[in-house]
Amino acid sequence: MALHGNKEEGLARELSTRQMTMIAIGGAIGTGLFLGSSLAVRMAGPAVILSYFIGAIIALLLMGALSEMAVAHPTAGSFGVYAELYLNQWSGFVVRYTYWACQCIAIGGEATAVAIYCHWWFPQVQPWIWIVLFSLLLAGVNATEVGNFGKFEYWFAMIKVVAITAFIVFGAIVLLGLLPSAPHAGMQNFTLGEGFFANGPAGVWMAMCFVIFSYIGTEVVAVTAGEAQDPDVAVPRAMRSMLFRLIIFYIGAMIVLIGVVPWTSIQPGSDVTASPFVSVFRLMHIPAATHVMNFVVLTAALSSMNCDLYLSTRMMFSLARAGHAPRVFGRVTKRGVPLPALLISTTGLLIATVIAVLYPSSAYVYLFGIALFGGLFVWMMIFITHLFFRRSWESADMRRLPVRMIGYPWTSVLGAVLVASIVATTWWVPGMRPTILSGIPWLALISFAYWIRSRKQKRKIAANVSGFATPVETQTGARN
Repeated sequence: MALHGNKEEGLARELSTRQMTMIAIGGAIGTGLFLGSSLAVRMAGPAVILSYFIGAIIALLLMGALSEMAVAHPTAGSFGVYAELYLNQWSGFVVRYTYWACQCIAIGGEATAVAIYCHWWFPQVQPWIWIVLFSLLLAGVNATEVGNFGKFEYWFAMIKVVAITAFIVFGAIVLLGLLPSAPHAGMQNFTLGEGFFANGPAGVWMAMCFVIFSYIGTEVVAVTAGEAQDPDVAVPRAMRSMLFRLIIFYIGAMIVLIGVVPWTSIQPGSDVTASPFVSVFRLMHIPAATHVMNFVVLTAALSSMNCDLYLSTRMMFSLARAGHAPRVFGRVTKRGVPLPALLISTTGLLIATVIAVLYPSSAYVYLFGIALFGGLFVWMMIFITHLFFRRSWESADMRRLPVRMIGYPWTSVLGAVLVASIVATTWWVPGMRPTILSGIPWLALISFAYWIRSRKQKRKIAANVSGFATPVETQTGARN
């Protein structure tokens, strides 16, 4: 596979460091934080703060390994390309298709969420109308110049950042007793019930199955490296900025949440009124707090949907350029946009959305399982790839990279073990077994597809060789 000067030719290189940072934040911060955080709180109690801290450590290790490889190879296929270069073709094939599939499924989930939030305001409008409307809108944004996508996602992500910042600031005011109209929370909520470790250390670890999903999406910076203006500078800077902001947002938000709202009163739910964030805004006596929160989670869903569509498009583009998908998906427009890859990824969005709407309580839970399994599988493969990347890069006496993962190889080994442990833990977490039940068959299916493809390629090569050899053999036989 040719990398064409460490990038895949044809893609526009227009994304700035600021846009890359906000795109990564937009990809990571979704409805999982605003609504899904309640699941983690119920699992770990006040100690969920430690769960988010552990998640931050794993994400930090991942960013260290990924930024090093992204600077060396700023390509649209990112970690899929790295796996193929430094492990084997099977790894590159499986990683990219798994990530493409999980992103398409994630788009379907976010599109369904968008329909739910809009239906809350306009109950007379059918949900599918919102799904089609916003799908066309975001597909249009992604079909234009990548710079327009960066600007669009920048402001989408900015709304989420402002909302979380306001949540932390307002919550801190309540915790410190600076708001006379709100009851002074103090520190009692951190030890409510059975204490800080209400469900023990096991609860802290089991909550990781929900917490880690909040960090999945940070890897988008490596994918955007293929369209960065100056990868050597932009990639490591964007990764550091994005990750440290996420750590502050997540851990700060959880500290405020546990401190202000008794964790025993937090009930998981799919409606915006079930969001623990709404409770804090109500304590602040903010007018129409539920409407404000509905707007925020709607924006969060659209932002994640937009970012996931971008990611799935670049992965399909990379698969085509590597010869793992039809060549047409590797073409770009005059503006440097991989339009055919975008269209096929939109088809994946349609399929996932239809299944999510028709079978919300059965089939979709397995689709979500594939999405979670896919994200964690890719993370684990990134750590494994880095182990081989560093050794190969140094043995080839390549240029010294501007960013290097500290503690190599032990930090990469630790990251891989932690991620694999989270995947295994989903078997014992209520409602999370579909992660393994759907993930393992998916790997078997995609591996079988790779085997079929490899056999066809070998037969084609053998036929070509035979075709070239036949005239020579015929001439030789004639001479004898």
